[in-house]
Amino acid sequence: MRRARNFLRLSAGDRYFLIKTLILLVAIRLGLSLLRFNTLLKLLTKISQPRERSQFFSKVTVGKIVWAVNAATRYVPGVKCLARALTTKVLMNQHGQSSELRIGVAKTETGKLEAHAWIEYQGSVVMGNLQDLSRYMPLPSLAGVKL
Repeated sequence: MRRARNFLRLSAGDRYFLIKTLILLVAIRLGLSLLRFNTLLKLLTKISQPRERSQFFSKVTVGKIVWAVNAATRYVPGVKCLARALTTKVLMNQHGQSSELRIGVAKTETGKLEAHAWIEYQGSVVMGNLQDLSRYMPLPSLAGVKL
């Protein structure tokens, strides 16, 4: 009940944006499970084009995007860092904010390979920051890769 009350206390624009973010996050989560990664990236590139601002998007900041992705994540089981980062990237692109998707790898103490995804904006990590992020070796950027 508390979540429902909190949701209803939001402005109409914030409710709309949160629902849109939730739908996008679910779609990306399913896409990661059902599609090849390059196919998903092609689809996301198509929907990532900057949008005209409507009455609901009078001012969507990077902070609001991060808030919406974090809030929506609580309602979608099995969401990992890549789905969160891709959702953030799409929303930032749609709202004219240039960002970079970063994917890094690291080995655990037992030699197992781990991966992590995050979003950088103006030199700072805005989504996917970890206390030990520096242990991940970033892979080459996907920017400019022809899909």
